[in-house]
Amino acid sequence: MQIARAAAGLFARQGLRATRAEDIAQAAGIAPRTFYRYFATKEEAVAPLYAAGAERWMRALHEAPAELTVPEALELAVRHTLTPGAGVSAASWEWVRTLIRLAGSSPALGKVWAEVCHASERNLAGVLAGRLGEGSVDNVARSATGVGGAGGAGASGGSGSAGGAGGGGGAAGVPGVADVAGVADGVGAALAPELRFAAATASAAVRVAVEAWAAGEARPEGPDGPAALALRNLSALRDFPWGEVTGASRG
Repeated sequence: MQIARAAAGLFARQGLRATRAEDIAQAAGIAPRTFYRYFATKEEAVAPLYAAGAERWMRALHEAPAELTVPEALELAVRHTLTPGAGVSAASWEWVRTLIRLAGSSPALGKVWAEVCHASERNLAGVLAGRLGEGSVDNVARSATGVGGAGGAGASGGSGSAGGAGGGGGAAGVPGVADVAGVADGVGAALAPELRFAAATASAAVRVAVEAWAAGEARPEGPDGPAALALRNLSALRDFPWGEVTGASRG
């Protein structure tokens, strides 16, 4: 993560084009050969920062109370990871804004962002499979009928941000995520199509919210912040037929 932070700082201060891999290595206090041992390009160096926020969101979803419906758990996870609060300052979100904007203007960095988002989507399907598999029948039924909703999502705040410091790429560090999803072994295709679609929709709801916020000038707090935008997007999943979704493919 030290290399990722150094790369992000240089990208923010002097721009992506003016930053060389050697500059990142120097800022991180490592030799250039060490940099290339971990990353093939300078753009790849910030992948751990992109992935950290998604990992925190999935961790929060994985650890959400079992009695919550899936929509409630998704919204709770958003509140805990996208709302500036304990451990995450508004200034940190400005770094996020810069990195997301750079991804929109640089094809190479955009590719890194897209790859991280796609991997996170597959991991999210695994987390959802775990909740549907481990939750009670009543919980699944409540999700299907829409009982509960956003009001039961819990308190806001928590730690983490879409681009904060944290673990490496993906959600492999989240207890149970890789095992439930099977994505670490490349067997994500075994998940039911409905579950994969739900994960893609939920992932897009958050990704689009963060990208839309980053494209503007709104503060990270308030009605136009990434958390508020993501919650509005996720409202589309409240009527999703969760009772018809199972973790394993029926094929």
